[in-house]
Amino acid sequence: MEIKKNYQYGGWNNCILISGGKIKLIIVTDIGPRVISFGACEGRNMLKEFTESLGSTGGKDWIPYGGHRLWHSPEASPRSYCPDNSEVDYKIVGSTVILSQKTERNTGIKKEMEITLFEENSFVEIVHRIINKNLWAIETAPWAITMMAENCRAIIPHEPFQSWDENLLPVNSVNLWSYTKMADPRFKWQDKYIQLKQDPALSSRQKIGITSKQCWIAGANKDDLMIKRFFRFPFAIYPDLGSNIEAYTDKDVIELETLGSMEVIEPGEYLEHTEYWFYFQAELGEDEESLDKQLIPLIDETENILYKTNER
Repeated sequence: MEIKKNYQYGGWNNCILISGGKIKLIIVTDIGPRVISFGACEGRNMLKEFTESLGSTGGKDWIPYGGHRLWHSPEASPRSYCPDNSEVDYKIVGSTVILSQKTERNTGIKKEMEITLFEENSFVEIVHRIINKNLWAIETAPWAITMMAENCRAIIPHEPFQSWDENLLPVNSVNLWSYTKMADPRFKWQDKYIQLKQDPALSSRQKIGITSKQCWIAGANKDDLMIKRFFRFPFAIYPDLGSNIEAYTDKDVIELETLGSMEVIEPGEYLEHTEYWFYFQAELGEDEESLDKQLIPLIDETENILYKTNER
């Protein structure tokens, strides 16, 4: 395990590099909280980088930057678009980095990320924390948004198929935005999976959300594969018509998004949502047979790793 402070990346001078096992990630502290890079130790960054904003700080407008960020859902402007252009406080405790944003003036919300790399099994745990610094209660949900590099393909699972006489009730929902076009060529609607691919040649925006009991979303780009896992609370209420997984794309980026439950947060209290990131070197096919053969064993492996880790 290696943790380097004051690491220079993309024009920022105060990043933190964490590497161990087969993966590395780079955290920005000049802005944020934000993870700007994730991937194999000797590989390329799987996350999106907006070249024009790398290394920049300050300003009154929200800037995409790229990488992974924490928002509060449901989306609303200007609330969701509070700038994260200022330096964050951080502390390092063992293999954990805790990032703490200054309280947002307009919302009274403070965002934190607690990032831990587990070297033995090469995965990352990110606890996303929304803290209510207001004098009154608020209702929101933590929203973890990972901006992936160009040409990445999002893979979202359907619930396991059963014949009509085995299950007469619906098992999940697919939620559409007003600008979603189901016939868009970037979508691939399959019996077991929904796939959405980023294409720099197509400028229109597309987004979907689903209610998932499978609790994973994958991003595939050439031979790089990222799997994001999370836990679901069966009786919780989720935003965006019950979505706990969302995927968005345009000409610049594709976002793999997971959401925590909608809760009332009392003054001084907080709400958390945890993701687990896994990296694999695997070049996946797009047909269901290939995904069943190549992807599902890796999904099972991540489940076993989390089960064994949480048992300790």
